[in-house]
Amino acid sequence: MTLRLFDTATRQVRDFVPRVPGQASVYLCGLTVQSGPHIGHLRSGVNYDVLRRWLLHAGYDVVFVRNITDIDDKILAKSVEQGRPFWSIAYANEVTLAAAYRALNVLAPTYEPRATGHVPEMHELITELIERGNAYPSNDGSGDVYFSVGSFAEYGALSGQRPDDMLAAPDGPERAKRDPRDFALWKGAKTTEPDDAEWPSPWGRGRPGWHIECSAMAKRYLGAEFDIHGGGLDLVFPHHENEQAQSRAAGLAFARFWVHHGLLNLGEAKMSKSLGNVIDLESVVEHGIRPVDLRYYMLAPHYRARIDFSWGALEEAATAYRRIEGFVQRAVELVGVVEPTALCADFTAAMDDDLNTSAALAALHEVVREGNTALAAGNDKAAAGALGSVRAMLGVLGIDPLDPAWADSKGGSGMRSTVDALVALALEQRTAARERKDWAAADAVRDQLKQAGVVVEDTPHGPRWTIGSEL
Repeated sequence: MTLRLFDTATRQVRDFVPRVPGQASVYLCGLTVQSGPHIGHLRSGVNYDVLRRWLLHAGYDVVFVRNITDIDDKILAKSVEQGRPFWSIAYANEVTLAAAYRALNVLAPTYEPRATGHVPEMHELITELIERGNAYPSNDGSGDVYFSVGSFAEYGALSGQRPDDMLAAPDGPERAKRDPRDFALWKGAKTTEPDDAEWPSPWGRGRPGWHIECSAMAKRYLGAEFDIHGGGLDLVFPHHENEQAQSRAAGLAFARFWVHHGLLNLGEAKMSKSLGNVIDLESVVEHGIRPVDLRYYMLAPHYRARIDFSWGALEEAATAYRRIEGFVQRAVELVGVVEPTALCADFTAAMDDDLNTSAALAALHEVVREGNTALAAGNDKAAAGALGSVRAMLGVLGIDPLDPAWADSKGGSGMRSTVDALVALALEQRTAARERKDWAAADAVRDQLKQAGVVVEDTPHGPRWTIGSEL
């Protein structure tokens, strides 16, 4: 079985056939960095990281591009409000975003272009659209340039909308447009915006519109046609619809597959910076949930499913992951570190079936159960075989507890060495009490550790400790 992906454009699951055999090119719409990321943003990073890892496992040479939108209306509004350069705000939030991705073991992209670094490419694309009759400069002296929606017959095909039913695009005054639905490719300079947020152009000083940025960057790094364009369901319209329209109107084949992930909701609404209903990674860690637990939580549902966030569900996911982690630790104590081996057939089938991580995790837990049975029976060979298979599956999902990326996960936020030392000291005191048969003192140490969230298990190889219940 080969990988099959749901393609938003055709509304069906299709066999993934890359443009170039053995190679896979992916463009993911990254964040607009007007503020730090919340966990809804991080779901995007995790989901497409798993897609990338699965393509790599399948033997593809993957070029993965994830952009940074470092100039747009919201960033400029914050610049004026805070009296800070727009690029200072954008860069600070970009650094925070990169740290959050690292904390969740999201692989660094092959390229991570910033919109402000590709204005010349945007000028070239806009010029091509004007020459082809698909775009026009406004006639009101504003310096705006608009894409002519009516000039592209397939407009609305990606999102399944009829142009006649669409509202006016809100990115420019209707008096400057030939059609209210036309959207801005270039925005002329405004006295209400920072002076340093302007570039010279053939149509006057100004800045790019949001949609043209991704078309230009995708072409720059992946060429006229590439395999997969990813993003959240909230981007299908208008952003991705407009990207496809302007790119294909300019003669580019653009994306062969459109892959969209479901949103992460808080209450009845999607988690959104503009709505103010956000939970960030720091809040999750302060709640006692490790980044690896959060990554597992994001992988438990299918990537296209909506997640209705709750702390209870997140805690349940953490408990489920720690059962896996507990097996790995116990198996390593018995048989040593076993390198990843073959994936189980059910896991492979699930991943090939539109990246069904929910079913893949079910297959993983089944092998963990078999491994625990082998451990209980003292069957070292079977335990080692299960450990190798489990590690292979965990590696694809990016949640192998033996991966150095999770070196600080036991402490939760870079405190592992300190916690290790303190727990080791307490366990030495407990061992000394047991050796002198002072059972009350030994039990007191164990109970105090338990109250602190440290669970101690006595094994043939000595005491083993974990954070929280894993068994």
